[in-house]
Amino acid sequence: MKIDVIIPVYRPTEKLHKVLYRLCRQTHLPEQIILLHTRDGIKLDVSVCKDRVSVTEIPILEKEFDHGRTREQGIWMSDADIVVMMTQDAVPADPFLLEKLSEVLNEHPDAVAAYARQIPDQNCGLLEKYTRVFNYPPKSQIKSQKDLPKLGIKTYFCSNVCAAYRRGVYLELGGFPHPVIFNEDLIFAAGAIQNGWKIIYKADARVIHSHEYTYRELIRRNFDQGVSQACHPEIFEKVKSENEGIHLICTLVKKLLKERKYLQIIQLFVESGCKYLGYQMGKHYRQLPESFIMKLTMNHNYWRGRNDEDA
Repeated sequence: MKIDVIIPVYRPTEKLHKVLYRLCRQTHLPEQIILLHTRDGIKLDVSVCKDRVSVTEIPILEKEFDHGRTREQGIWMSDADIVVMMTQDAVPADPFLLEKLSEVLNEHPDAVAAYARQIPDQNCGLLEKYTRVFNYPPKSQIKSQKDLPKLGIKTYFCSNVCAAYRRGVYLELGGFPHPVIFNEDLIFAAGAIQNGWKIIYKADARVIHSHEYTYRELIRRNFDQGVSQACHPEIFEKVKSENEGIHLICTLVKKLLKERKYLQIIQLFVESGCKYLGYQMGKHYRQLPESFIMKLTMNHNYWRGRNDEDA
């Protein structure tokens, strides 16, 4: 099956060089890598792909970036059977990433997407490490509508940090929503599952990806999460996400108690409080003044470009 990789790029670091290097040394090479670059006039160094994989660089104005629309622009530029969405900091863990993702979609024609396991960077903090393990366990899973009573919101979970989509079915289903502040992958997956398709979590397709957020960043990121949920009640009012957050906290507390890491428990509660505060403010953003919203959000372009109907 023909594969293209699509990566939105904004203020890239050396990590993007590593991502490109490893993508160009996969056992199943992509036909092309499409870079949607939001920094006008700056040429990316793609020399690591020379004579291996074609790289197409598309300049995009920063103010025009949208999580859904920008990625969809890359999909329209592709003619591949499978398009793999990635972020610029998701480093393939081995040469088999694209092979594993395409293989599982080939084995399961009733699945529209397959997403990779995210393993933490070796230098990341303990809480981030445990959170990644909780959200991305070592066992693969095929999810459908029948899993909703058991899995709840996780039934719809899919991550564009690294996810492969059947391009034809993706377009038939209408693609990612836009404008969208957050969760374009989950919102698309929910619609696909509700239309009878399946989503696969492929645990042996792995990328190295983790973050270290400050308390302020946790508030802002979860504010956008809350806004996303408030804007899509057709999904989030039927399947609550709060229970999954409580499950995560309880799991981590038990693990930290067992390991006698008491300071990390305090840190966990502080970080969880920041997440919950941001999330609740996001869910009730309509009650907040615009000036305060602009201080809270991580996605200013969404608010500058939205109209009343999108709100």
